[in-house]
Amino acid sequence: MVQKKVCMLGASAVGKTSLVRRFVDRMFFSEIYKTTVGVSVDKKQIQVNGKDVTLVLWDIHGDDVYEKVRVSTFRGMSGYLLVADGTRRQTLEEALALSNRVTESMGKIPAVLVLNKCDLAEQWEIEASRETALATSGWSILHTSAKTGEAVEQAFMNLAQAMLAI
Repeated sequence: MVQKKVCMLGASAVGKTSLVRRFVDRMFFSEIYKTTVGVSVDKKQIQVNGKDVTLVLWDIHGDDVYEKVRVSTFRGMSGYLLVADGTRRQTLEEALALSNRVTESMGKIPAVLVLNKCDLAEQWEIEASRETALATSGWSILHTSAKTGEAVEQAFMNLAQAMLAI
C-alpha cells in the first residue's frame, strides 16, 4: 500500500478542517468557526487507478500574520491542497504566498488550488479573470463547498492522481 502525506494549507477560516471532515467523515459539522491549534492528522484510504492509497491528511493551522506555518511541517509532504475562501479575495493571495514558501523549501510538488465556499456564490469575491490567469500558469483549480460536499472528493482524488503520477 502507498502512503502519501497531504497538507491542507491556507489562511485562517478558509475551511481546511471542514474540507477534511467532509472528505473523511462525509459530514459537515458546524458553521461555527473553530481555530485549529497546531496540526490535526487524519487518514483516509482510497483507490486511485486500481491502487490502494492511504492519504495522511495534515490539517495545519491557518497561516496568517500572527502565526506562520513552520517550514519543517512541509517535510515528507507528497502534495497539498491550497485552500482559499472564495468570499474573501485576500485569502487567495495569502494562499499563493504560502505556496511560494512551499516551493522555495520543497521544490515543485503536486498541488490543487481549492476555492472553497462555492455555496456562497452571491458573496464571491475572486474574479474569473484571476482564476483564468492562475489556470493558465498551471494551477489545477476547483470550486468546493465543505458544507454541501460539492467537488470535495474530486479535489482529493485529483491531488492523489497527481502525486501518483510522479
